[in-house]
Amino acid sequence: MNVLKLSGHNAQLAPKGNPAHDVTVYGVQLSLKTQADKNIKQGGIWLGKFMALGKGDWGDNPADLNGPRGQYLGHMANYDRIFIPRALQKGPRWRYKPVEIPLGIPQLAKDGELEMKLASRQFPKPGYCHVRNERGEAVFSLYFDGGGERKLQIRNLHKAYGRVHAQWRFFILAEYAKSAQSRFFFQQYVDSHHSAQCRRICGRVLA
Repeated sequence: MNVLKLSGHNAQLAPKGNPAHDVTVYGVQLSLKTQADKNIKQGGIWLGKFMALGKGDWGDNPADLNGPRGQYLGHMANYDRIFIPRALQKGPRWRYKPVEIPLGIPQLAKDGELEMKLASRQFPKPGYCHVRNERGEAVFSLYFDGGGERKLQIRNLHKAYGRVHAQWRFFILAEYAKSAQSRFFFQQYVDSHHSAQCRRICGRVLA
């Protein structure tokens, strides 16, 4: 957000506690869903908490899953575009790939196959909405978590259904300097840099 504003773009954060979009850029409401789990996979997108499901009428009847699916589809109406910044490598050398998911893909869940896990000890019973393409191949699944948070997850959405906009590689000076293995090379970078201002800034990181 700060980068957009400093670059002269019209961008606003959503109000605190807003259950829908995260940011508005030139009037376009964007959802930002970061994926940074430890076992992240290159080809599959997994969002551990896409949205909170709240209370609603949901128990141990498989037909009850129509309720949380309806909440999900209604929630989708609050977005114009969905972006998922994916942390494929973490600090001190970070690598991110922002992936956009066209709205039509998540909305395919309206025709998905519902499956309630009746053997689960949770109540309400958790379940899935499995979405497949015209060839019967899995596109993604919604997981309705019946635990205390009642959250909805998106699982195993193949990256091929999204659009990769960029790849960002960067390191954060403070993290890089804390690494004993990197400290020597970082000090060499500081000593060889021609900018006195840069040497002062980097010197404070090393202090």
